[in-house]
Amino acid sequence: MKTVSIWLWTAAAFFAFFVFGFSDNLKGAILPALLQDLRIDYTIGSSILLGLYIGFMAATLTTGLIADALGKRTVLLIAGGSLALGAGGFSSFSTPFLLGLSMFVLGYGLGALELSCNAIIVELHPMDKGRYLSLMSVMHGMGSMTAPFFAGLLLNAGSSWRTIYRLDFLLIGILLATAMLNRYPSIPSAISDKIDFRRLGQMAFTPRMVWLYIAIVAYVAAEIGIASWLVEYLQKIRAQDVKTSTSALSLYFGLMVVGRFAGSFVIERLGYIKSILIAMLGASACIALGLSGPAFALTTSGFFLAIVFPAITATATDGLIENTNTVLGLLFTFAGLGGMLGPWLVGFASDYLGIDQGYWLNLGFALLTAISAIFLLQHSRKKNALNA
Repeated sequence: MKTVSIWLWTAAAFFAFFVFGFSDNLKGAILPALLQDLRIDYTIGSSILLGLYIGFMAATLTTGLIADALGKRTVLLIAGGSLALGAGGFSSFSTPFLLGLSMFVLGYGLGALELSCNAIIVELHPMDKGRYLSLMSVMHGMGSMTAPFFAGLLLNAGSSWRTIYRLDFLLIGILLATAMLNRYPSIPSAISDKIDFRRLGQMAFTPRMVWLYIAIVAYVAAEIGIASWLVEYLQKIRAQDVKTSTSALSLYFGLMVVGRFAGSFVIERLGYIKSILIAMLGASACIALGLSGPAFALTTSGFFLAIVFPAITATATDGLIENTNTVLGLLFTFAGLGGMLGPWLVGFASDYLGIDQGYWLNLGFALLTAISAIFLLQHSRKKNALNA
């Protein structure tokens, strides 16, 4: 019976990540329509998006503690409720402040999903967590790929961007029902999850963890910076129409799905840190080529970016046997910081330099992630040499 429950909750985490990807990435496809409808500029538009990542950070700071105290199922329920409130507000309000507040609530739900689902997989599949984290991220990619395709079809058919966001309620309802109707399995642990803040500080701020924080900030800034402004960049700079530009965003996430699925077979063999380095070098090359040559190369960066987030998560939890949820919460707080800074900085720079120049910031984010991976490899080799 316990085995059935483990696989049921694995499936629930996978579905939750599909909802995560879908709910998060509707915004990139509807952003041009929103800007035109409300007559706001790039800076205000990026400030509205900023609310989502402030909410994400708030969730990752708090829901790790909630998960350790009340369980991961509770956090999943909080996530579903926040997503419903956020999507409802965003699809109803018109002022930038209220739209930003709705994005904050939506972001809180996304952060709670990020924490709870990753913690569920790490706990239920400790021996091959890298593989299952990658496969779960495939579901995020599928949701992310579906969202702009779905939005593009409806926008072309004349639907309002508000109507598109309201249709997210169906997926959120299924997520809430799944969490409410199933009991989370009891997993015995030899280590108490009672929080010792002194010990937590020692674990969470080692040189290795600091480089992981830098890596995840820069990586998420690149991934979200590319996705949030790709449709606008393609429409304004490459003169693509709505269907072509939203399809490009779908393809970006589709290649991310392929990359995460393929990566699930090699991530354990290559090693987590080496996987991060190889992937970010490939992504950087694609971004540089796409900005200076064929725009299609921008979408192919999704294939290389795909494996990075699960690899960083797996690296952070390697050898961690206590307060896992809280440490993951701190890691994902830095991910939220990257998600906040990436699209905001691209939007801010685009107002002053033009989006053709502002979009180059994404290459800088990608290269910073690769540099972080180099330092992590050096730290790992020094540690192995000392232990030899």
